Amino acid sequence: MSTKEKLISHVMKEEPVASANKVTVVGVGMVGMACAISVLLKDLCDELALVDVMEDKLKGEIMDLQHGSLFLKTHKIVADKDYSVTANSKLVVVTAGARQQEGESRLNLVQRNVNIFKFIIPNIVKHSPNCIILVVSNPVDILTYVAWKLSGFPRHRVIGSGTNLDSARFRHLMGEKLNIHPSSCHGWIIGEHGDSSVPVWSGVNVAGVSLQGLNPQMGTEGDSENWKAVHKEVVDGEAYSPTSSTAGTDEKDQQNESKMKMLEHTWAYEVIRLKGYTSWAIGMSVANLVESILKNLHKVHPVSTLVQGMHGVKDEVFLSVPSVLGNSGLTDVIHMTLKPDEEKQLMSSADTLWGVQKELVL
Repeated sequence: MSTKEKLISHVMKEEPVASANKVTVVGVGMVGMACAISVLLKDLCDELALVDVMEDKLKGEIMDLQHGSLFLKTHKIVADKDYSVTANSKLVVVTAGARQQEGESRLNLVQRNVNIFKFIIPNIVKHSPNCIILVVSNPVDILTYVAWKLSGFPRHRVIGSGTNLDSARFRHLMGEKLNIHPSSCHGWIIGEHGDSSVPVWSGVNVAGVSLQGLNPQMGTEGDSENWKAVHKEVVDGEAYSPTSSTAGTDEKDQQNESKMKMLEHTWAYEVIRLKGYTSWAIGMSVANLVESILKNLHKVHPVSTLVQGMHGVKDEVFLSVPSVLGNSGLTDVIHMTLKPDEEKQLMSSADTLWGVQKELVL
């Protein structure tokens, strides 16, 4: 008899019960691993699966996590390039995507990511047909739409991380300005995760006190306190802007290139310039969403969902609006009372996305 057989007597005849809260992370880059470690440290799942085509990187990351398993409460951590390892996931977080190559147009980059999703999404659906898909890959709003189309899932089970992080940064900067903890500063960034995002100044408050009620010029050019700079800092692309080239493209490509410049999540540029990539904040933001879903919290988050028919949007686009998350996915959308200029900005955001989406080949 082996040592194990001498030590343990197995009494259960049936197959063990499968994991109830299995989470899969697709992509083990900086963002994927930040999401994985954030989920693990918050004790959100009873099994974590990692999947990626880069076998050596995948093996190294899983070994690193497993060696620290004594300090975690997640019993099972697995990884493989084969998507069978993701089977029966409750939630699948997609962070994988192509990086922009030198001289590559952004529209071409989006199409390459669409082609990657054509491989990823069917494999997720095959092994976890009842899962919830949370898209983090950028441009997140377009790729959430792509994941919804490719999966065939109902809209409530395909969610984009959207402006959850944009709103967190907005509240952090508000807190810095007021010397108050961000959790006590309430404000929402909605619309596209990028340059055309919309700050809802009419809803900004602390302890129920409307800041625009105290300062009617808040968010406008005429505001002597320059609160508009808070949102500008969230999306300002002047700190760092990656170069791209339209050389050798026709006029249509150049028009799409112009549209795509508006789709950059530019608040991250300065972080990218300083440390090379963004990871920790998006990882924590994703874990925040995972917690609301797996723990059925019914919390409201600004996440990307189908907004056709809302706020005057006519096209099939995904944008961030305040949404209720629980263990069925995105169950409800909050009807925000927007001022005419805010609604106009949201419609403009939708037009920007649709201008790119309609050129994609799914």
